[in-house]
Amino acid sequence: MNTTPDFSNNANKAATAPAFLSVWDIHAYYGESYIVQGVSFNVHEGEILALLGRNGAGKTSTLRTIAQIGTPELRKGEVWLDHKPLHKMASHEAAANGLALVPEDRRIIAGLTVEENLQLAQIAPPIGWSLERIYDLFPRLKERRKQEGVTLSGGEQQMLAIARALARDIKVLLLDEPYEGLAPVIVDEIEKTLTLIKSQGITTILVEQNAVRALKLADRAVIMDTGSVVFDGTAEEVLNNAELRAEYLAI
Repeated sequence: MNTTPDFSNNANKAATAPAFLSVWDIHAYYGESYIVQGVSFNVHEGEILALLGRNGAGKTSTLRTIAQIGTPELRKGEVWLDHKPLHKMASHEAAANGLALVPEDRRIIAGLTVEENLQLAQIAPPIGWSLERIYDLFPRLKERRKQEGVTLSGGEQQMLAIARALARDIKVLLLDEPYEGLAPVIVDEIEKTLTLIKSQGITTILVEQNAVRALKLADRAVIMDTGSVVFDGTAEEVLNNAELRAEYLAI
């Protein structure tokens, strides 16, 4: 007898109400490997959504598909941001329409200072995020603005990667494992920053293995398993459901 908990009533239940970012039945492949298998969810403006699941569940691949990075390849489905079809755009076009992915490795540009990394990303002229506004949010980066970016600590590099995304006047921030390798005190700082970013109306999708911390920060949660959505609801629902956490998050 199969005793696996049944969360099917929550699976792939993308909201029907208009959303700021809508992911509709996306299917993506690495070559012939079927990685993202019919994923759907909505994110409303200003929300923090935690995209969770065990290793290999397809979370990072989903972020990369939304951002139209090129791999994995989107073969079916749609992604809409503020009524614009990201699924019909190249990655640079999706970025120009307000989407930014901060990858796990952060990709700080060697040989450039903190300020040069920010200036390289900044649109001209800046609409909402001037260097002054960025430095107000990240005073530590202001202190180190003349320092080469790759020589910063891990936490400072994460701040720089997020700040560099903001410099492009984004609408949606995609974060892949932002807490990886950071001390808890530094994670506290990153979370305070993400809360401040939310207060500015920016929408965030957060992929994070530290599920409990992500859930305490997020408004809503989507849980993936083997490339599909198995739960879509509030973060509080996940925190209060031990059976769900044990089955899909091992916590």
